[in-house]
Amino acid sequence: MIIRVNGEDRETESKTIRDLVQELGLPEKALLIEQNGTALRPADWPASRLSDSDRIEFIRIVAGG
Repeated sequence: MIIRVNGEDRETESKTIRDLVQELGLPEKALLIEQNGTALRPADWPASRLSDSDRIEFIRIVAGG
C-alpha cells in the first residue's frame, strides 16, 4: 500500500503504526505520531491499522538546553 509519511509517499507492507515504526527503525520513546490528523498514544500503536492513502506524521522529541 502507499501511505504519505511526513509529506512524502511511501510504499509499505506494514499493517499497523507499530509495524511502521519498527520498519523505519525509529526510536519509540522519543516519538509523537499523528495518523490522518489524530494524535496517537504509544499504547494505541499496535491497534492502529494502516490503510492506503493514510497520512502519517512522525515528530521526534529532542531534548536540549
